[in-house]
Amino acid sequence: MEAIDKRRYAPATLRNRDAILGVLKQHLPISGVVLEVASGSGEHALHFAQASAETLVFQPSDPDPGAQASIDAWAASLGVANVRPAVALDAAAAAWPVSRVDAVICINMIHIAPWTAAVGLVRGAARVLPPEGMLYLYGPYRRGGHHTAPSNEAFDGSLRTRNPSWGVRDLEAVVELAESHGFAPPAIEEMPANNLSLVFRRRP
Repeated sequence: MEAIDKRRYAPATLRNRDAILGVLKQHLPISGVVLEVASGSGEHALHFAQASAETLVFQPSDPDPGAQASIDAWAASLGVANVRPAVALDAAAAAWPVSRVDAVICINMIHIAPWTAAVGLVRGAARVLPPEGMLYLYGPYRRGGHHTAPSNEAFDGSLRTRNPSWGVRDLEAVVELAESHGFAPPAIEEMPANNLSLVFRRRP
């Protein structure tokens, strides 16, 4: 019987992965462990790992068993040595299955999840990161209470129709949340398709 291909494909990954990688290369450490929260298909983690030295190890995670299987299938098919097996991790959970990492990245999650997931993400990152450790967030944001593009406003509306607890977050609320958990104000980079990269550092 032919083996089932468990790999999932996320079209947005092909559109944004190189732009995100360009930012990460400026901020990730040369070595250590990078935890990705909400890895989804796993395509981001594999792409970043392939473009990094093997001294930088990626730990993908996702609460969905199907996503975990996809991540591991991608790693096996590409033969990437610096990607660990996916772990089950719920960002909102009080405890995570990792205790210490050197960076945390999370791409396109906090608007497709309840606000409690964003709170849990920041709280958990503060717990597992060392001083000066990086928390990287990518996605669309409102700025000054307003959407930055009509497409973002339409996207926000579609998200809230699917689930009232979802939606494009206010940048200021995310920054305030991070600062309340010991992170310095972020470096902010404009990204394609009206997205932002936020690079937080845990205060010493």
